[in-house]
Amino acid sequence: MIAWATFPFVRYTPALILGIVGYLYLGANWPELWPATVALALGSAGLTFWAVRRPRPAATDAAGLLSLLTIVALGATLTQRATESRRADHLSRFGDKIEAYQAVVDEAPVVRAATYATTLRVRAVRIAGRWRRATGGVRVSLPRVAGIAQPQYGQVWLIAGHPDLSKPPLNPGEFDYARYLEYRQVYHQQYVHPDQYRVLRLAPPNILVALSLRAATQLDGVFRHYIHARREYAIASALVLGIKDDVDLATKQAYTATGTTHIMAVSGLQVGLLFAAMSWVLRKLIGRLKGFLLWSALVGLGVIWTYAFVTGLSASVLRATVMFTVIIIGRALGRQDSIFNTLGVAAFGLLIWNPFLVADVGFQLSFLAVLSIVYVQPRIARAFDIEAYFYARRRPWQPKAVQWAWHGSGWFIDKVWQAVALSLAAQVATFGLGLYYFHQFPFSFLISNLVAVPISSGAVYVGLALLALKGIAAAIGLLLPAGAAWWLDLLPRAVAQLFEWMVWAFNEFIFLVSRWCAGWVVRDIHVSALQTVLLFGMIGAGLAWLNTRRLGWLRGLALLLLGYAGSRMAEARAVAPTEEFIVYSIPRRSAVGFWQGAAAEFVTPDSLPLTETERTYRLLPGIIRRAARRTAYRVGWRGSTVPVQRLPDPDSANESRYFRPGPVVLARWRGLRIGFVSNRISSATRPTPVDVLVLRRNARVKPETVAAVFGPQARVVFDSSCKIWYVARQDSLLRAQGFRTWDVTAQGAFVCSPPSQAAR
Repeated sequence: MIAWATFPFVRYTPALILGIVGYLYLGANWPELWPATVALALGSAGLTFWAVRRPRPAATDAAGLLSLLTIVALGATLTQRATESRRADHLSRFGDKIEAYQAVVDEAPVVRAATYATTLRVRAVRIAGRWRRATGGVRVSLPRVAGIAQPQYGQVWLIAGHPDLSKPPLNPGEFDYARYLEYRQVYHQQYVHPDQYRVLRLAPPNILVALSLRAATQLDGVFRHYIHARREYAIASALVLGIKDDVDLATKQAYTATGTTHIMAVSGLQVGLLFAAMSWVLRKLIGRLKGFLLWSALVGLGVIWTYAFVTGLSASVLRATVMFTVIIIGRALGRQDSIFNTLGVAAFGLLIWNPFLVADVGFQLSFLAVLSIVYVQPRIARAFDIEAYFYARRRPWQPKAVQWAWHGSGWFIDKVWQAVALSLAAQVATFGLGLYYFHQFPFSFLISNLVAVPISSGAVYVGLALLALKGIAAAIGLLLPAGAAWWLDLLPRAVAQLFEWMVWAFNEFIFLVSRWCAGWVVRDIHVSALQTVLLFGMIGAGLAWLNTRRLGWLRGLALLLLGYAGSRMAEARAVAPTEEFIVYSIPRRSAVGFWQGAAAEFVTPDSLPLTETERTYRLLPGIIRRAARRTAYRVGWRGSTVPVQRLPDPDSANESRYFRPGPVVLARWRGLRIGFVSNRISSATRPTPVDVLVLRRNARVKPETVAAVFGPQARVVFDSSCKIWYVARQDSLLRAQGFRTWDVTAQGAFVCSPPSQAAR
């Protein structure tokens, strides 16, 4: 039985989350909520006062329920008030009337191979020659070429033109980047050319963040100076400072396949290690002094917030720092027995500050992992008392060496088991989210984390020691002659060598595990939001049964399992009869797909296959969503099971009356007639009516020729290999002739069912 009065925020935080999620999914057209929330708060306060004065079970329950309802309303109200698009001066109100705008760089840039990406916060827009105040966020990309400096936090830019609203997913199942940006109050995107903007001045919106980012850059320079191997430098900077710009794709894939990506993110692991080290040192130094808890709390808060500052005050570090801040304060106040309530306070405070954190993957994983570790890890660890087992094997007549061997073996294996229990506990709560967001589950996580986490944890300490020693050496060097610099640098160089070796060791181990256990990763798993909730329900019911041994929880688990199985069966039945022809939206590429239930054949009419990145981000989400079991990729129709024929070019007739293959390819699939045109077609081309006509590579066609050759009923589709100017010109001409058109670059993938499917 839970004493709810002892854990108030275990009730308040879920109620707040319910209000936030309710508004995110249902509240787009809701009126202003704050008057109703104020009324509920006043009513709740009055009912609570009355229930205290006249304590009766009914009155107490009513006051509690009304209080929870007030917190639900508070969550919805805070989310509504934090939604920038509701403001009268928001960027979305002006549309394409914007001639230019001023905006400030609001975050550290992301450095990619060919571009820089960052977020701008708009301050003013120019409309009809007049400047006016405006708000809103714009996600911009600019080319990473000679002469273009990396954007800096706080730069004020003047940009010509107007940003566009973020596009929804362009292909079936694709990641909804527009919604991802909306949760960060960014509704627009723009690719900025070098001659389209200029930097006006430097005016950071937050001087503390500006100083923090500068400190992180300086510390990153220390790692860059001392760590010579590029891969080890990239991991070292990501491990200690959270800067992942130089981590290559192969390394990211290896860490993902082994379930160790959390190592590369500065978050709870690093802050927790720092907190643990600081607590151990203080306990050894001043553990017996009066007021130890207070002094250790003050020092601990100073250390973890200093670390947050020098790592750039990133969202993940701030989240972990706030969490440990609440834990430290709770311990200092003697409330460490209510860790669940403490975590509830931390989550409640963060969501009050930014309600959209509830949709942040890092926020969800962090709190679920900590909750699971706190609740589940001790229960798993107690399953085997390894140290007692080995202790019982000691005998008085055994030599001291043998007794110490039993003791040491028991201690070591017990620590290994504790680490295994920790990894298992973290996976219990994050299992469902891992499937929902990442569509895979690495069974090698136990092996990889068992070795990589201890070494990387030690590397964090050594990396922080390197930064501290370098700072001390630099400070002492200011007081000594220049010749002393070489001697002062000896110790930092030695520590840097150890640091680089440790990073190399756990990095090599992860690559080794990713190669040896390549088949241990279950990939391409699709679970819907409902199925994710059902998975959490099953895990919760199972844990409740293990704790209470009540059969009611087993019945609930069985019902949830039945609901999950039913949802999977319903999905499979819905996909089985589906037949679709899809023209995909992939920048500068031609790609089509022929879907029959859970089987798909992808064809690139060009002679070049799709890259691995294009497959992963454009096609794979749809494959996962439909649980496709058979997929095939064809290049230039070679090996395709779809019957195709290439029409001859009548203008190529020579004296021998031979024709060379023309620019028209005809395909017939499940009764659907499809034409592909990649160049100029002649009016003398043999008339061949089609249902869908795909124009590729800026095909030079005239509307009257299209009508004569392919029929006036053909649906004309511009694929992604067509230029914007070409689509704009041809689209208006074709529409004037009565054709229906579709631009996959602007409107997303074109999906069409064959006649046999449409008739069902």
